[in-house]
Amino acid sequence: MAQGPLSGLKVLEFAGLGPGPFCGMLLSDLGADVVRIDRKGAGRGSPADVTARGRRSVALDLKSPAAVEACLTLMESADGVIEGFRPGVMERLGLGPEVALARNPRLIYGRMTGWGQTGPYAKAAGHDMNYIAISGALAAIGTADKPVPPLNLVGDFGGGALYLAFGLLAGVIHARATGQGQVIDCAMSDGAASLMAMFYGFKASGLWGEGRRSNLLDGGAHFYDTYQCADGKWISIGSIEPQFYRLLLEKTGITDPQFEHQMSRGDWPELREKLAAVIATRTRDDWCVLMDGTDVCFAPVLTMDEAPAHAHNAARRTFVEVAGVTQPAPAPRFSATPGAIQGPPPKIGADNDTALADWGFSAEAITALKARGAL
Repeated sequence: MAQGPLSGLKVLEFAGLGPGPFCGMLLSDLGADVVRIDRKGAGRGSPADVTARGRRSVALDLKSPAAVEACLTLMESADGVIEGFRPGVMERLGLGPEVALARNPRLIYGRMTGWGQTGPYAKAAGHDMNYIAISGALAAIGTADKPVPPLNLVGDFGGGALYLAFGLLAGVIHARATGQGQVIDCAMSDGAASLMAMFYGFKASGLWGEGRRSNLLDGGAHFYDTYQCADGKWISIGSIEPQFYRLLLEKTGITDPQFEHQMSRGDWPELREKLAAVIATRTRDDWCVLMDGTDVCFAPVLTMDEAPAHAHNAARRTFVEVAGVTQPAPAPRFSATPGAIQGPPPKIGADNDTALADWGFSAEAITALKARGAL
């Protein structure tokens, strides 16, 4: 039995890229039995394919009617399905939600796309940066000169995978209470817009302007920014509250009276330059000695090579090693039913027999799929 609060939950994942596998990883890390349908002949899994960890792989030729029927049979015993194809693809395969819900009325059918199932952009190609561009998020992130893509954390993973996992679990709770399944239309553009809720509130209150690096939380404030140290490394400062700001001035030895005007936006550019000059006089390690663990709201800016070894991350085992690959541990943490990485990324088709058998297929049915070239 898998370990975690979702132990017993059965999810069928249709293999895709980026946010789809990440959603499957989140569910698996918390104990769900996630079986991934991979394309027959798609190659072999790699230990470095971190977001594929913890599930079982069944490789099917979805051009085969027998393989399509096998998927529908799996859906009959699943709590949820997640897929990330463009609108209409699953319908053309004969695996759309109408057919699936007819076979399993309690099924939660999760569909994740960039633009959603409807709207003028619905059938257009796109990537994370495009999806967050129409939410207002991309325009607010970057330098004063230009918007800068914030990796694919805001659209793919934040606005997509996390919202799909959240929606799937909400749907399962409802289905268990009522017996009614449903379809989740999870658009990354919608999710990115939702993540911007606080900032739209700030804008409506007159607390947020359109210019990048001119606001409290976008690097406009000198007390909420990153600074380069004497050794070329960086630190982050987030001393927003007055008491934390006073401690920042104390730790840096700043006595310049202009710094007393903390919330004077007109002074922020000049104060940033002055603070940058002070930070540049010491190495990152020097500033860590002075500020680590204090209420300055401070942390060193670590590279991916450095992060796993940081004392805080090491103490919490934030990173673990699986099959020789260092990777983030499951999150969040549960006191009674802790999650766990259920296993390394599977090789494509490695679990054809065992996964199908566990989900109710007889040995004869599995042999028949093989004989037809569907498995």
